[in-house]
Amino acid sequence: MRKYLNRAAVAALSLAFVSEAAATEWNVSLWGKRRAFTEHVEKLAELVSEKTDGEFTLNISYGGLSKNKENLDGISIGAFEMAQFCAGYHRDKNPSITVLELPFLGVSSLEQEVDLSMAVYQHPAVQKDLARWNATLLMPSPLPQYNLVGLGEAPKDLGDFVGLNVRATGGIGAAMATIGAVPTSMSASEVRQAMDSGIVKAVAFAPHAHMSFGTIENGTWWTTNLNPGTVNCPVVANTDALNDLPEDHRAALLGSIDEALDHYVDNYTSNTMVAWGPALEERGIAKVDFSDVEIEAFKAVAAAPAAEAWIEQNSARGLPAQELYDLVTGLISEAQ
Repeated sequence: MRKYLNRAAVAALSLAFVSEAAATEWNVSLWGKRRAFTEHVEKLAELVSEKTDGEFTLNISYGGLSKNKENLDGISIGAFEMAQFCAGYHRDKNPSITVLELPFLGVSSLEQEVDLSMAVYQHPAVQKDLARWNATLLMPSPLPQYNLVGLGEAPKDLGDFVGLNVRATGGIGAAMATIGAVPTSMSASEVRQAMDSGIVKAVAFAPHAHMSFGTIENGTWWTTNLNPGTVNCPVVANTDALNDLPEDHRAALLGSIDEALDHYVDNYTSNTMVAWGPALEERGIAKVDFSDVEIEAFKAVAAAPAAEAWIEQNSARGLPAQELYDLVTGLISEAQ
């Protein structure tokens, strides 16, 4: 009996050890709170757990692991295995993907944003650029065109933006500067306080962020059709952690990306955009429409100069900047 019990105990311990060894837990650094912007990561965690019978877990943290502007740094040192960040937060750290933040590219849908991002992410120069941070690009966080929610008297034309302090990052900030606005780059979680204190008078966001970060709670106007561009916010994995995954766990992760993105797009379209109009109307926020003539004038001073400057600057860095720009604009032309 003693021998039998000893063997059973050893077997139980061995089984427990194997189960523990087979389990994988990744820490994922996001920020803010769960919202439309993070739904693909939440869905990815759900799918990965299902496909591995709970053996692979993505532990999602909203701000508990890192500041959003430091997520790429955290990935580089292996502080966590997965993270989301926005290219415009630190353009010098990820110059290759900022091509997707150039103003007035003409992207017309979230689906197109996904296709463009994935094409750029697969370019060898882009992968080499992110490899400097030990990061592997997994998927984008596709966002619609940005528009502004602001305080005070609504602008009647583009001339009213002269001297206006605006929270706008990346290419959107550069575009706003061409019409005399004063762009300020800050993280989304800092925006409401900046509005309340008067540091900024208007904020450029996608609809979900205007709702999630409270700009519509004290805003008085919003631009319906300025549409200067959007930001690119990838989800990345620490490359070493990704390479170290058991084959079945790696397959579960990478094989779930398309479904996670489909869920994200569907949720943004059917929930966020449906709620956006009523949220503005309930708060009495005035709509600001610009004429086609003004929008075309805005494009003329912002789009081509920004693209030329981006190509020149990043060619000097050693990136195939013209090739990346042609990749993006070529795909958009094909879609049109």
